[in-house]
Amino acid sequence: MPRLQKNDNFIDKTFTILADIVLKVLPTSKEEKEAFYYYRDGMSAQSEGEYAEALENYYEALQLEEDPYDRSYILYNIGLIYASNGEHIKALEYYHQALELNNNLPQALNNIAVVYHYQGLKATKSKNLQTSKEMFTKAAKYWEQAIVLAPNNYIEAQNWLKTTGRKYSIS
Repeated sequence: MPRLQKNDNFIDKTFTILADIVLKVLPTSKEEKEAFYYYRDGMSAQSEGEYAEALENYYEALQLEEDPYDRSYILYNIGLIYASNGEHIKALEYYHQALELNNNLPQALNNIAVVYHYQGLKATKSKNLQTSKEMFTKAAKYWEQAIVLAPNNYIEAQNWLKTTGRKYSIS
């Protein structure tokens, strides 16, 4: 069953209808339209926790989408799924790929920092202080970059940077 028919959330239905109208009006290629449909269906599946279906749709969208900016969001969403499944290394790979295409993606920078922070906490618990320090330093670096791009979005990260003395200065 197409994702459009399964979706019973009013906001998602509204978004789907508006997106379909915009796609019909804008001069886009068949591939671009198809890529968007897969991306939209992936987002819908992801929001319902249907991660395998979401990944299938995102991978299909990646095959069709040529625009680097749009590809960055597809890659970012794939990273979100891997992170939510506890596959942090794979998530980092996709977040970094997204940033290679779009370095103005503070949410990817934030999520990379979150993964490194989590790894730092794990290393601390296992008394691996050198790894812990390295992971926290990496987290600080990525949070600083995210904060520069979106200063009002990452208050907890700002507080962590201040209270731990890990404030980076970005040139």
